[in-house]
Amino acid sequence: MKILAVDTSAVCASVGITEDGKILSESSINTGLTHSRTLLPMIDSALKNAELDIEDMDFFACSVGPGSFTGIRIGVAAIKGLCDGLKKKCIPVSTLEALSYNLLGRSCTAVSVMDARCNQVYCGIFRVKGEKVTRLTEDMAVKIDELEKLLPDYENVVFVGDGARLCHERLGYGIAPAGQLYQRGSSVAFAAADGFSEEKAVDGAQLMPTYLRLPQAERELKARNLSSK
Repeated sequence: MKILAVDTSAVCASVGITEDGKILSESSINTGLTHSRTLLPMIDSALKNAELDIEDMDFFACSVGPGSFTGIRIGVAAIKGLCDGLKKKCIPVSTLEALSYNLLGRSCTAVSVMDARCNQVYCGIFRVKGEKVTRLTEDMAVKIDELEKLLPDYENVVFVGDGARLCHERLGYGIAPAGQLYQRGSSVAFAAADGFSEEKAVDGAQLMPTYLRLPQAERELKARNLSSK
């Protein structure tokens, strides 16, 4: 099963193509360039490097959040377009779950964390044992102090994600090496393929972002409305 997967949920954008657990092609950009500028050329490059056509894909996969509101929308919109144009289906994947697949081959508690600003992180906790990933918590938006209270319940904690260095500096525990720290398209594909069933795949029209909190503009408007009362 060939899967083309994208992740645009953070500053790092990544595209990966996998087939039955093997990475055929992968590329990532972490320079701050806008995803609307880089994503489609990255998809085209990944296909050329794998000597494949877009029609060869059996499924698409997309990281649907949590993460950057604008970034997620760009990735979701691109995959929606591909699904609709090619009459293929997509497998939506949690950004945090995909990050835990960066640590395949290890035996650890993967704590996927993304910097949500305001002393908060998006967080999900997963058990990684060899090639098996098991979800231990739901995805959540928590203050770092609240996360600190959760972690003593777990063994061999390893932070992964763009909030990993922040949490490592504040709380200690392990941290993924640089090559495994950020979003990877291949990890989105691996998460999509793990325990795959046709029910996991959706039409392009059904692919939707997943947010754990309101966008900043809506939060600020809500705060102003409350303060004016």
